[in-house]
Amino acid sequence: MKKSIQQLIIVVIGLVLINFLAANKFARFDFTIDQRYSISEASKSLLSEVNQPLKIKVYLAGDLPSTFKQLQLETRYLLEEYKAQNPNISFQFVNPVEDGEDATEIAKKFYEQGMTPERVNIAENGKVTERIVFPWAEASYQGEKFPLPLLKKKIGAETEEMLTASIQHLEYAFSDGLRKLVKERSKKIAVLKGKGQLEDKYIADFFRSLRDYYLIAPFTLRSIENEPNKTLEQLNEFDLIIDAKPEKKYSEKEKYALDQYLMQGGKALWLVEQVTAEQDSLKKSGSTLAFPKELDLYDFFFNYGVRINPQLVNDLYSAPIILAQGSGSQAQFNPFPWMYKPLAAPAGNHPITSAIERVQFDFANPIDLLKTDINQTVLLHSSELTKLEGVPREISLNLIEKEPNFSTYTKPNQALAVLLEGEFKSLYKNRVLPFENPNHLDKSLPTQQVVISDGDVVKNKLRRNQPEELGFQPFTGETYGNKTFLMNTVNFLLDDDALLALRNKPVILTPISDEVLAKSNYFWALFNLIAPLAFLFVFGGLLIRRRKKKFAY
Repeated sequence: MKKSIQQLIIVVIGLVLINFLAANKFARFDFTIDQRYSISEASKSLLSEVNQPLKIKVYLAGDLPSTFKQLQLETRYLLEEYKAQNPNISFQFVNPVEDGEDATEIAKKFYEQGMTPERVNIAENGKVTERIVFPWAEASYQGEKFPLPLLKKKIGAETEEMLTASIQHLEYAFSDGLRKLVKERSKKIAVLKGKGQLEDKYIADFFRSLRDYYLIAPFTLRSIENEPNKTLEQLNEFDLIIDAKPEKKYSEKEKYALDQYLMQGGKALWLVEQVTAEQDSLKKSGSTLAFPKELDLYDFFFNYGVRINPQLVNDLYSAPIILAQGSGSQAQFNPFPWMYKPLAAPAGNHPITSAIERVQFDFANPIDLLKTDINQTVLLHSSELTKLEGVPREISLNLIEKEPNFSTYTKPNQALAVLLEGEFKSLYKNRVLPFENPNHLDKSLPTQQVVISDGDVVKNKLRRNQPEELGFQPFTGETYGNKTFLMNTVNFLLDDDALLALRNKPVILTPISDEVLAKSNYFWALFNLIAPLAFLFVFGGLLIRRRKKKFAY
């Protein structure tokens, strides 16, 4: 009997020890189809660089609506994984509004710190009440603080839709934010100027986002005439060049400088079109003349394996044109079908275009791929119902009143954005050089460039002369994938493609109602209380019974 008691005590001590270890050392096996509880290699690599205490405050505590409770739960799961990867990381969930505090005053303080609260309407017992929620986290590292938005905003979307998208992008939100806090900006981007490119206010939203990751500076080729080698040397200091809708012709010296920049392994994002046709002039006068654009870049791109044709893409799957009807205060803005705004779709499953919304173009040109040793990947193309129109031609708003002739739409899936990768041949191989260059190369180092046949893809709209979010259409409430596509493109070209996997990581969610959540919480609380005790008594009882039977004989 005495021995049985000793064994029972050993069992109890063993169970207590197991419980203690389980509470302090957790391991979770991810059996979900979408691997939502497994952090990516990109995140693991980033977390390994955290060599000082990194503290994260999550302002999702207190009495939350059920939809936000799911965001809270997923956030906790993710941060537990982060903490397991690196003990320098700690986190706590904080209720920003304690009992007796004024939620409106707290909301003002958050807003002043760049963390905008959300006002949510909650239906309870037949009544709708408004509640302020703070879907934010704040990371502190080496004396710096950085706000982390947990709610992925989408203009015009319902709260539940935004929360679903937020949970899908939760790992990206944290890893992207921590990257900005932990890593210094080192890669440099040159924004080409001096050829009539888009004004800064029209590219402000895109480059405002890029500045969180990279060093950005304008660059003109004006000094190429007097100091060509110095200009080329300065250009080679940049990792990427972006040319956003040039309007003026390039000289041979300028083309040679760009060519040799690529030969040295530089990367490029070209937003270049071969037809002049502007929607602004169309709306002012009711018609516009579309005609070929003289950039003298035909041979430049042809040499690298693509040809941007001086034609217009007319696509039945397009965004509408917004026109005012009436005058003065009685004017109403209404959408009308307009086939010159193709909504381009991803042509495959490339990391740049994975899981993005359709991208809006405006008077786009088709791109032909030529036979070459360069790897060519079509990133975006038009729909099946596409036709091509030559220029010059007059384009009139009267077209909105005409039914399209479907039988003429026989040029499907025109390439509108192309990725080129490999070792490029210089345009100036076996040619007289525009200027003497001691570092001339006939063949490039391995490099990449992306060609997009419409400069307006990067153009944001203005509201009261202030830039709106790129891709957002104020009169329809739609947000197209222009910004995500361009951010993905730059990340990919600058070898930040690991983060693309995070941004595109799919998560399958099942909504939980308040009633189900309350019942579930009660059940699991009761289970966690009773199950260990029941296991202890059953196991101990079986052990004692076995001992009694053994000694009965």
